[in-house]
Amino acid sequence: MPIDPYILLLLATVGLAALLPARGTGADVASGASTGAIAFLFFLYGARLSTREAMDGVRHWRLHVTVLACTFVVFPLLGLASRGLVPVFLTDPLYQGLLFLTLVPSTIQSSIAFTSIARGNVPAAICAGSFSSLVGIVVTPLLAAALLGSGGGGFSADSVVKIVLQLLVPFVAGQLLRRWIGGFVARHKKVLQLVDRGSILLVVYTAFSEGMVEGIWHQVSPVRLAGLLAVEAVLLAVMLLLTWYGAKGLGFGREDRIAIQFAGSKKSLAAGLPMASVLFGAHASLAVLPLMLFHQMQLMVCAVIAKRRSHDPQAVPPEDSAAPARTAVGTGSRSG
Repeated sequence: MPIDPYILLLLATVGLAALLPARGTGADVASGASTGAIAFLFFLYGARLSTREAMDGVRHWRLHVTVLACTFVVFPLLGLASRGLVPVFLTDPLYQGLLFLTLVPSTIQSSIAFTSIARGNVPAAICAGSFSSLVGIVVTPLLAAALLGSGGGGFSADSVVKIVLQLLVPFVAGQLLRRWIGGFVARHKKVLQLVDRGSILLVVYTAFSEGMVEGIWHQVSPVRLAGLLAVEAVLLAVMLLLTWYGAKGLGFGREDRIAIQFAGSKKSLAAGLPMASVLFGAHASLAVLPLMLFHQMQLMVCAVIAKRRSHDPQAVPPEDSAAPARTAVGTGSRSG
C-alpha cells in the first residue's frame, strides 16, 4: 500500500518539534503563524467552492444527511464504545484523543480524489465534504463539550467563538469575494494545496512543541501506540463496511455509495488540528496523535479500495459518467 510522502513530512515535523520545540517568543510566533495559515486556508476554501454548486448539492439531501449521520452520530457512538478499552488497550489521554477523532468532520480533497478514481459521484463528494466541514465548525466543539467534558482541555463558549472566527468567518469571507477571486484560485490549485499542507505542518509543529515543553510524551509507550493502531484499524474497517453496505440498504446507487463510503468514513486533519489546538491547549499533541495515525491509515486503505472500485464490472467509463452525476446532484462541475 502506498505511503503518502506528505505523511513523511508530518513525521519529520514531529521529530523537529521533539528536537527543537518552540519556546517562549518562538512559541508565540509559531502559534500566530499557524492560526493565520489555517484562517487563510479556509478563506481559499470559501473562494473555491461554487455557491451554485453548493445550492444544487442540497437537492441530493438524502446522501448528505447519510454522510453527516455517519460523521457526527455513528463515529461518536463508536468512540464512546471504545471507553471499555481503557486501560487494557488505551490510556485515558489516548482515549480522549480517539474520542475527539470521532467528532471531527470529514475530509474534502481526499474524498473527492478517491471518489473520482473509483468512478463515483464526484459532485456529491464535493458537496458532502464541504457540508461536513461547515457543520463541523459548530458541531465538533459542541460534541466535544458534551462528550469530553473536563477532559476536553478547558472547553468553553470562548472556544467555540475562537473556532468560528478562525474557520467559519474566513470561509464566509471567501464566499463573498469569490466573484472577484474565484477564477484566480481555480487557476492556481497548487497554491491551495501548498497552503493546505503547509498550514497543517505548522499546526502539528506548534501542538507537538507544546507537548514537549509540558513533558507529556513520557505517557505514551510503544505498546500503547500499537494498541491505538489496532483500535483505529477496527474503527476504520467498521466505518468502511457500514458506509458501503448501509448505503446499499438505503437504496443508493453505485456512484452514490462510493461518495458516501469515502466521505462518511474519513476524518479531516485540516479541520481537526486547529480545533484540537483550541480545545486541548498544551495537551493537543496527545489529542491529535490518534487523528494523525488514522489519517495515514485511511489514505492507504482508501487508495487501495478506490483503485479496485475503478475496475468494477459495473463501473461507468469516465466519458459516460458525467450525465448521471449531473442528474444526481444537479451539477457536473468540479471545484477542484
